[in-house]
Amino acid sequence: MKLGPVCPRNFGGIMEPYSRLERARFAVLPVPYDSTVDWHGGQREGPKAIIDASQYLEFYDQDLDRETFRAGIHTLPDLQPAMASPARMVSRVERAVGWILDRGKVPVLLGGEHSITVGAVRALVGRYPDISVLQLDAHGDLRHSYLGTRYSNACTMRRLMELCPVVSAGVRSFSYEEHVFMKEKGLRCFRPDGIATADVLASLSAQVYITIDLDVLDPAIMAAVGSPEPGGLGWRETLELLKAVAGAREVVGFDLVELCPGQGPAACAFTAAKLAYKLMGYVEGKR
Repeated sequence: MKLGPVCPRNFGGIMEPYSRLERARFAVLPVPYDSTVDWHGGQREGPKAIIDASQYLEFYDQDLDRETFRAGIHTLPDLQPAMASPARMVSRVERAVGWILDRGKVPVLLGGEHSITVGAVRALVGRYPDISVLQLDAHGDLRHSYLGTRYSNACTMRRLMELCPVVSAGVRSFSYEEHVFMKEKGLRCFRPDGIATADVLASLSAQVYITIDLDVLDPAIMAAVGSPEPGGLGWRETLELLKAVAGAREVVGFDLVELCPGQGPAACAFTAAKLAYKLMGYVEGKR
């Protein structure tokens, strides 16, 4: 149940004072961008769908025995796309996330396609020298370049590896190029049927940025993605992993990307909204 007769159009429909930037712990940044996708498009509609669905969240989290919204969740205006090139869009995201960090907030990005993660991590690495990235994803995203750009969503993890260590979980689809690259670099990827939480934690540094490509979830619960892959993670095991990471490490930001609302039922947008709210609760619980 909401706190007033009028529901603001922000994440959760949260009333003041809990939605004010100055008192918020979390700053939600919608990034409606999908210029490098090559199968199902529509990721640009993802942030709006997540925010609309979030109006129907219950604020009380039974698992945490807490109303997470009381930590403060501010929703920023949409970050408009830089259509000149994917590289410019990455830079625009970097500046926006830097602005959030300068104000002492935890950035929560709602995508949009996965390439936006590169800009977020660029902003973070200068402030957190011991940062690593936890990637939850169905795909490796390790191509050097794709369709003429090094900033395609298919290259996201390759670009991140140039910035800091990356730990991948849930990945179950690679190109041969990516397979060769992983063998050359000795990269370890935790498959959906072989995720050992203790090993994941041991691979992460003190500060962690979490990027969640929603296709990491099994299509049975997350059909609304651009490139669905069978054999994904379930809801409960995803939450257990995120809760363990947030409890053992300092999560300095996270994103949810690649929701394509037109590819699945409305339940998918609600699942994404609830996943974001649950992860905020885990992060706040650590503090």
